[in-house]
Parts: sequence; structure tokens; C-alpha cells
Amino acid sequence: MSSSETPPPLYAAREPVFPRRVSGKFRNLKWWIMLVTLGIYYLTPWIRWDRGPELPDQAVLVDMAGRRFFFFWIEIWPHEFYFIAGLLIMAGLGLFLFTSAMGRVWCGYTCPQTVWTDLFILVERWVEGDRNARVRLWNAKWDARKVRLRLTKWVLWALIGLATGGAWVFYFTDAPTLFVNLLNGTAHPIAYTTMFILTATTFFFGGVAREQVCIYACPWPRIQAAMMDEDTITIAYREWRGEPRGKGKNRDGMGDCIDCMACVNVCPMGIDIRNGQQMECITCGLCIDACDDMMEKIGKPRGLIDYIALKDEAREREGKPPAPVIKHILRPRTILYTALWSAVGLGLVFALFIRPDIDMTVAPVRNPTFIVQSDGTVRNVYDIRLRNKHGEARPFGMALNSDAPLSLDIEGADGSLVMVPADEMRQIRVYVDAGPDSAAATMDRTEFTFWVTDLNSNERAYTNTVFNGRGN
Repeated sequence: MSSSETPPPLYAAREPVFPRRVSGKFRNLKWWIMLVTLGIYYLTPWIRWDRGPELPDQAVLVDMAGRRFFFFWIEIWPHEFYFIAGLLIMAGLGLFLFTSAMGRVWCGYTCPQTVWTDLFILVERWVEGDRNARVRLWNAKWDARKVRLRLTKWVLWALIGLATGGAWVFYFTDAPTLFVNLLNGTAHPIAYTTMFILTATTFFFGGVAREQVCIYACPWPRIQAAMMDEDTITIAYREWRGEPRGKGKNRDGMGDCIDCMACVNVCPMGIDIRNGQQMECITCGLCIDACDDMMEKIGKPRGLIDYIALKDEAREREGKPPAPVIKHILRPRTILYTALWSAVGLGLVFALFIRPDIDMTVAPVRNPTFIVQSDGTVRNVYDIRLRNKHGEARPFGMALNSDAPLSLDIEGADGSLVMVPADEMRQIRVYVDAGPDSAAATMDRTEFTFWVTDLNSNERAYTNTVFNGRGN
């Protein structure tokens, strides 16, 4: 290449995509999924759940101040983060399962990027018209009408983004209280900042970037190939039936495809499914609806574009019927994913039911390791955290168990009784003493056990630790 030639660009310029309106079973399914998922997201913070007078009554709440997560009757404490980790593992395994069975159905139907983009395109269609009208408006010069339509669309998009950010912050504090504070300007600055950021990102991702997020920002299109095989049911074009394609009245020797471009015009990714499997395809099914509608109009069988396994495509070319769907879904890979997913889920349910309602953690104070008092008594100091997961205050009895003669004293308490408030954690300081000439005082380490008992229910918890002596 000579020095005078301009080097090719590293990135192709974006071609705007204007999906045409389509109706059909898959489009209707997407509408219903959009209504359900958006309804869950926007309405969940407003659901009330009575947990008692001293606990929040919001059904789903990430209580940052109390460092807990409430989900209806389930309460997750910070030390129980393994529940959240387990749910994330289940989500990953579920994604692997559905992708191996039916391709990118998550991307096409329930991914937040897809759901919000569908909503933004719906608003755009209401304001600017269907595909041809939007294309003309895009290519038109700026005038009063174009400015009015664009501003109307952008304002509606911004309101959707604002509702999205507002719903998000409601998950982190009492929704009715925060709503009033947001309106009168007394909410915390973090709430306003979070809403602004989410409003801007929702506006950009759903209205401006759209398919670019799926193509360039999302890693899943590049991972999905490892999850799919010839038995995976995905969207495909029956080339053996549609080719050679062409228009016109005299179609002798032509395939069923009339090259009407309906499948391309409705695709939110702007691709042509007739070119084969492509990374951009999110298997949303809209091209199927468009093609089926056209096949009915020209009197051809539906299914030129359809959900199909690659193995079935080869069978159909030979004139054989496709294999039953159940054979594609129930195969070693999907059975393994299902078994792993179920095992993690059952493990979480089991852990949820066996977890105790009281808990204790012990942290020895090792600066200094031990204290020698004026009478020669050796003392160790421990910081103990007591958790009461009950809905009312409970009296906890402290004790220790050891072969050595150790005594226990609780700072600020009369005897060994400690009151722990309802659904809270209380930290106490405990002193453990060994007599001057006792074995525990003269040895380096003496093992013993802290016990705590809920005096109302007799439920117990314990922690093993060590007493450090002088060491002769």
C-alpha cells in the first residue's frame, strides 16, 4: 500500500436498524414476557411483608444499614453470603442449560437489554411511525417536525430511564418513604446520583446503542458456541426449501423464498437469517413470524424460517421427518446441567431450613496475647458477636467448657446473661481468667469452648478457641 492511500478503518460505521412492526406467536410471547418482567421489576419494591414491629415491612429489601437482605420470609445475613453465591451459580447453570437446549433464548426474550430495547422501540414506533416512516425521518433534514418528534421520543425515553433508576433505588430502602423524600428533595444525594446514572445508561443502552451492546459489549455471543451443538434447537432458514429465491409470477424451479426481505426488516439486530448462523442472532423469533405471515399470503407452508436443530435440517434434506423435540432436549449435556442445577438448588433449600436462629463468632484479642493481673491471675480477652435472628429480644446465657479451671466474666453484664435485641447482632467483650498456679496459666495454649444458649428456646451455639497462658 502506498503512503498516499488511506488505511481502512478499524471499525465499521454503525448502520441504524429500524425494525418493522410484526405480529405473531413469538411477538406476542415477547410482549407477555416484557409485561411480566417489567412488572416484577417496577412493582416488587412496593409489596409489603409483615415481619413484626421491629423489622422492615418491605417484601424485597437490600438493607445496607442493617447489612441484611430480605426476600419475603427469607432473611440473609452477611455471613450467609453463600446463599447469594449459590443463586449466582444456579443462574449460570440455568443459562448453560437453556443455551444448550434452545440457543440464545435468554438473549431473545428475557435479557434486560432486549426487554428495555423492545420497550424503547415500541415508544419510537408510537411517536415516529413504523419502519418506513422512521427511515424517512432519519434521512430527512432537520426541521420543526423532526425536532418535535425527536424531542417527544427522547422525553419519553428519559421518563422510562427515570422510572428504571427510581425502581432500583427503592430496593435499598423503604420505597414509600424514599418516594416522598425524592419528591420533596430530602433524599440522600446517593439516591439522586444513582437515579441519574441509571436514567442515562438506560437511555443510552436501550435507545441509542441497542444492538451494539449485544454485538460488542456482551461476552455471551462469543461464549454461546461452546454451549451449542447439532442438537441445539435454534432459528434457522430451510435453505433446501427456499432456494433458489426470487420474485415474479413465473417461479418455475424457484424455491419458496420470494426474497421479500420481511425477515430482515423485522430483525432487531439487522441481520439476514438466510445467511446462516450468525453471532448477532439473539433467536427472538420475529423473523419466523414475518416469514410465516408471508408464506400464508402466497399460499406456501409455514416454517421456511423456524426453530430447528442442525441435525434435523440434514434429515429434512433427505426427506426424513425431524426427530422429536424431546430427543433434542434430553441428551447427556442438558441432563448434566439439570442435575447440577437441581443439586445446587436442593443444597440451598436444605441449608436454608437447617440454619440456626442464633449464631456466635469469637475473635480473641491478641494485643497483648494475655494479661497478668496483680494477684498473678492470667487473663485473655475475647470479642464475641451474638446474632439473634428472632423477631423479638432474647436472653442469651454465656458459658465455657474446658478441662482447665477457667472463669468467665462479661463486661457490662451481671453474671453470664446477655440480652440481644430482636433480629440484631450484639458485640460483647468477655474476659476469661486462669488462676496463678493453674495448668492453663502456666501452659502456652489451652483449648476450650464458648457456649451460648437462647434461654427462651434452649437453642445452642458454640465456638472452639484457645486460652493463652504464660508458658513456662
